[in-house]
Amino acid sequence: MKTSASVISEQVAEKPARILLADDDPRLLESLHALLQLYRYDVDTALGGQEAIAQLCRNHYDLLLLDLRMPDVSGHDVMQYMTTHQIATMTIVVSGETSIDDISRALRNGAYDYLKKPYVPEELLATINNAIRKKRLEDAHRVMEGRLNRSEKLHRFIVNNSPDLIYILDEQGCFSFLNSKIESLLGYDRNELIGHALTSLADEDDMEKARYFFEQAGRSHNSSRSIEIALRPRQPSHSKRYFELSVWPVNENENIAGTAQRYCIYGTARDITDRLEAEAFINFQAYHDLLTRLPNRALFKDRLSMALTQAARNNQRLAVMFIDLDRFKIINDSLGHTMGDRLLQAVSQRLLGCVRKGDTLSRFGGDEFTLLLPDMIGSQAAIQVAEKILESIKDPFRLGDHDIHIGASIGIAVYPEGGTTLDGLIKNADIAMYRVKNTGKDGYHVFSHDMTAIATQRLMLEQDMRRGLENNEFEIYYQPQVDAQTEQLVGVEALVRWRHPTLGLLAPAEFIPVAEDSRLIIELDRQTLGFACREIGQQHRIGFPTLKLSVNLSPLLLERANFVDHILEILALEKFPPHLLELEITEGLLMNDRHDVIEKLRRLSAAGVQIAIDDFGTGYSSLSYLQKFPINTLKIDRSFVLAIKTAEEEACIVNAIISMAQGLKLRIIAEGVENQAQLHYLRSLGCDAVQGYLFGKAAPMSELVQRLSDSIGTMLPQNASASL
Repeated sequence: MKTSASVISEQVAEKPARILLADDDPRLLESLHALLQLYRYDVDTALGGQEAIAQLCRNHYDLLLLDLRMPDVSGHDVMQYMTTHQIATMTIVVSGETSIDDISRALRNGAYDYLKKPYVPEELLATINNAIRKKRLEDAHRVMEGRLNRSEKLHRFIVNNSPDLIYILDEQGCFSFLNSKIESLLGYDRNELIGHALTSLADEDDMEKARYFFEQAGRSHNSSRSIEIALRPRQPSHSKRYFELSVWPVNENENIAGTAQRYCIYGTARDITDRLEAEAFINFQAYHDLLTRLPNRALFKDRLSMALTQAARNNQRLAVMFIDLDRFKIINDSLGHTMGDRLLQAVSQRLLGCVRKGDTLSRFGGDEFTLLLPDMIGSQAAIQVAEKILESIKDPFRLGDHDIHIGASIGIAVYPEGGTTLDGLIKNADIAMYRVKNTGKDGYHVFSHDMTAIATQRLMLEQDMRRGLENNEFEIYYQPQVDAQTEQLVGVEALVRWRHPTLGLLAPAEFIPVAEDSRLIIELDRQTLGFACREIGQQHRIGFPTLKLSVNLSPLLLERANFVDHILEILALEKFPPHLLELEITEGLLMNDRHDVIEKLRRLSAAGVQIAIDDFGTGYSSLSYLQKFPINTLKIDRSFVLAIKTAEEEACIVNAIISMAQGLKLRIIAEGVENQAQLHYLRSLGCDAVQGYLFGKAAPMSELVQRLSDSIGTMLPQNASASL
């Protein structure tokens, strides 16, 4: 097999040698030219030293046959010029000069050999062949040396700029070589580590593992080995970093550095700190809630599964709590999601202060938490924890400028009587929690089997509601709104009822909570608005051309991106005048100060639709949003109207609301008016319109029109009265 040096020599020797003849005798040049061409040399001639220098500057020659005595520029001058200008052409002097001085001077100036004129052709050819062979070997060596230097620089660059540590260990496991990456990764100067054991850098926790690994790696093995360990930085204040060390044994017959020193291991160390941190974070994300840093649903279920196995094996009891925060939605809608998130974080810290070290508190989703209490004596122990939780969150939460008061509804399921499976315990704790919600909130209930029937009934109601929406089982009842001064009918509020096939007529309180939880409220509101616009539109055409329609909308519907387009489509489809439609929204929806909500309401207002705030005064009333949002009407909540006992009694809150609305040029409607005293008082304050049992209960449109026509015709507008 050919070596790289022999290959290079052959490549250099493939081209014929190029020779320059320099002499002042034309006949000699001609004879030499003819002789060398016979041997297939590439020959040029130069008549005199000056022309020889010019040729050497223009072309590359392997060999120069040079005469010393030339009239203009001597051979010595030519060789001096070649030395000065680093022209690497081998020179053979062919001259008639025989003095020792000339010969020694020529050799000092770099001549390869000296031949005397007249030359012997055989001697000349042998000398030329030897010189060219030497020149070719020198060229090949120069090429090889250049390649080796470039290769060495390239490998040095690769090693020192590698993202990994690269090292060689001797038989004692000490560094014999180490690249410069150690300086940027761990802060050590690589020279100070030469002769020190790699294991001396290992973190204390990984020291034994590292020593065992390198002991095994130092023995005769043919394959590579890897290990993940932590290495200590030079500065103790810096964090340790984790590396994946890979090692390969060095063959006993290999001599890497060409010295007598023996090497045992070649290895690399890749920094995997960022990868391990990313993996740890991903793993944390998979099993924890990032907002509260608590275990999430998946981790809670995993721990509950293990706790159930342990409880069944040791005949122990455990409890699962389902904790739902009361009034959180109002706070979240009123103060914004950022404040809601801060509240969840604060609540989680208080809850953690109520549990034992071995308990598991998790955020199950939204404002719901679950708590696993393993190894419980009985339900009484779980009740004590629930009471402790309720007591802990009773104190207000100080968030920014707000003192937030919340409560909690807690459902408790105790193994085994409250369920024997993972899903069963969680479901039953959830059922017990809803029992608390339905009976006043801010308390706890321990699950009992009679609660299952209530939960089943709620589920069946949701299923019936889906069918009811498809079968048009929902009806619209209308509450009259009358002018407070003239007592004439000016509008109606649409209120939905459910004509259930088996349960009869259901009031909103019986099904609206289920509709909101299941998000069926969105479709219900859509159907209600469409049907109400159709019915009131008919009244417009038969004699009530100015009758206004008020419709309550769920915040869930307003959240949808196509909310405005959907409202305008219904108005266009039913040919309903936009200025006669009033949409009622809650105060909590406005407190978020969200730009998308403002923009939607402004689009509706620009189309002519009126916007009213329902139950004003019961939430977080603020003058700022009354000015910012396109509000037309304030509806005073019935609880404030009920405080008016007689016409002489003052109701400060009602006074303040009406005075404020008048200052902002807003229309006022009072709800829950049940007697003349309340009506007279509101009229005296300048209230625009009222509604309540004084003017009749809510009824279907046909019944309402008939009742108003028969009983209190004065309430009808004059044109409507005439038409009837």
